[in-house]
Amino acid sequence: MVAGMWIRSTMTYRASFALTLFTSFCVTFFDFVVILLMFGQVQGLGGFSFAEVAFLYGTAGTSFGIADLTMGSLQRMGRRVRDGSLDMFLMRPAPVLAQVAADKFALRRLGRVAQGLFVLVWALVVLDVEWTAVKVLLLPVMVVSGAVIFAAVMVVGASVLFWAQDAAEVTNAFTYGGNTLLQYPPVIFAQDLVRGVVYVVPLAFVSWLPALYVLGRPAPAGVPSALAFASPLVALVACVLAGWAWRAGLRSYRSTGS
Repeated sequence: MVAGMWIRSTMTYRASFALTLFTSFCVTFFDFVVILLMFGQVQGLGGFSFAEVAFLYGTAGTSFGIADLTMGSLQRMGRRVRDGSLDMFLMRPAPVLAQVAADKFALRRLGRVAQGLFVLVWALVVLDVEWTAVKVLLLPVMVVSGAVIFAAVMVVGASVLFWAQDAAEVTNAFTYGGNTLLQYPPVIFAQDLVRGVVYVVPLAFVSWLPALYVLGRPAPAGVPSALAFASPLVALVACVLAGWAWRAGLRSYRSTGS
C-alpha cells in the first residue's frame, strides 16, 4: 500500500517520470560505455571477449537493479535512526522492514533494471554459447537469486546503521561497489579478493560462478565448480542472516533521545 501510494504520486507527473526514468537509464549506461571504450583499445580482458564481459555486466546489473528497486530506500536508515523518524514505522501494525523499504519508493530505479536487461539481451544474442537445458534454466535462477543476495546485503548494511548512523557509504561499498566488481571477469582480480566474495560476502554467487558455467569457463582457482548451482541456497542463507541482523538492530534502537 505504501509503495502503491508513492507510485501513484510519481505517475501524477508522467512527463517528469519519463524524463527521470530515461536519465536513470542513461546515467547507469555510462558504466557500460566505459567497458565499450576499453574494448576499443584491447581485443580481450583477461581472456574474456566483449560479449562475455557484457554478459557478466548484464546479469549483475539486472540483479542489482531489482534489489535496488525494492530495497534502495534502506540507504536512509542512518538518518532515520539519528532523527528518530523510525518511531513512526514502529507504531504501525506492519513489518518495519517492509515499511522502510516501501517508503519513498522510487519507480525511476526501473531505469537501472531496464539498462541491465538491455545489455543482457544484447549479450545473449551475440554470445557463441552451446546452450543446454541446464544453462537455460540457470539463467533466470541466477538473476533472481542474485537480486535476493544483493537485497540481503542491503538489509545487513541497513542493520549496521542502527549503531553507525554515518556508515552508509561503507555499506554502499558492498552493494554498488560489489555490482561494479561483478561486471568484470574474476581472473583480473587477486585471488584473495575472489575468495572474499565467495566465502565471506557471497557476491560471487550473484553472477560470477553461474555465469562462468554458462560461458563454459572454469571456476576461479580453488573454488569448486559445483558452486555454480549454489546461488539459490546462498540466497536463502543470506536472507536468514539478514533477518537476524535486522532484528538485532531493531532491538537495539532507542529512538533519537533529543
